[in-house]
Amino acid sequence: MVAERAEAGTRQRTGLSRLRRWRLRRRVAPLLLGPLYRIYTARLRREVGRAPPPNHVAVILDGNRRWASLAGLAEPGVGHRRGADKIDELLCWCADLRIGEVTVWALSNENLARSQAELSAIHEVLVDKLAALSERADKHAPRMRIRVFGRLGALPERLAETIERVEAQTASHEGLTLNVALGYSGRDELVDATRALIRSLAARRIPAEAMVDQVTSEALASHLYTAEHSDPDLIIRTSGEMRLSGFLPWQSTHSEFYFTDVYWPAFRELDFLRAVRTFQQRERRFGR
Repeated sequence: MVAERAEAGTRQRTGLSRLRRWRLRRRVAPLLLGPLYRIYTARLRREVGRAPPPNHVAVILDGNRRWASLAGLAEPGVGHRRGADKIDELLCWCADLRIGEVTVWALSNENLARSQAELSAIHEVLVDKLAALSERADKHAPRMRIRVFGRLGALPERLAETIERVEAQTASHEGLTLNVALGYSGRDELVDATRALIRSLAARRIPAEAMVDQVTSEALASHLYTAEHSDPDLIIRTSGEMRLSGFLPWQSTHSEFYFTDVYWPAFRELDFLRAVRTFQQRERRFGR
């Protein structure tokens, strides 16, 4: 028992020591490396600017909770709020490169199983962020269009009302398009698209035996959440996870993937430019 307590104490001290070192590096590194990062970022910006950018970039915003934990921030939602603020920077980087469409995965269906305290904080962050983005869309030309997709019926009433208002306010805007995936699951999207296609065939009184010939890739695609929008050219996932976790399974058929171990709240323009440069260096054959 004494040995076990001693071992546990050692692990705790080691964990605290690592946390202190991480916090120290976090404070000191920008001071020491900041000038070098700025020079390198400027060089990358010029390099990326010489080649065509992706038209549509999608980002899986992962690592908010882990970033907050490393920073010693225990309040529910604090990491998500920092991550939401990072979206403003992402939009600026995309606008500078003349990227026309951005999709961010902000909340999955699996996330809805988290604690009520964290979910309430996330919903509050989303309400505030969508409202702020709508205001931003009206102030900056060309004005940004905001569109939200997923199983929105499972979201709280206040968040659903905010989504409806923001989409209506920006529907006629012709600038950059921002798609926000909330309560989203790729499997759910395919199920919902199939159901919608069958309903449309039934409404046209297509006989059951003839429906099978009407189920084509084009017909199914027209019922996806993202119908009438382009597929992403580049998908970025932060936090070190090297999988899509069901994000845009249909639309990502010809997407290029870029994985980084940087947590989303700590994601920098430097990291974004590296992802875009990697995309530009790849040869895209589209199955040919």
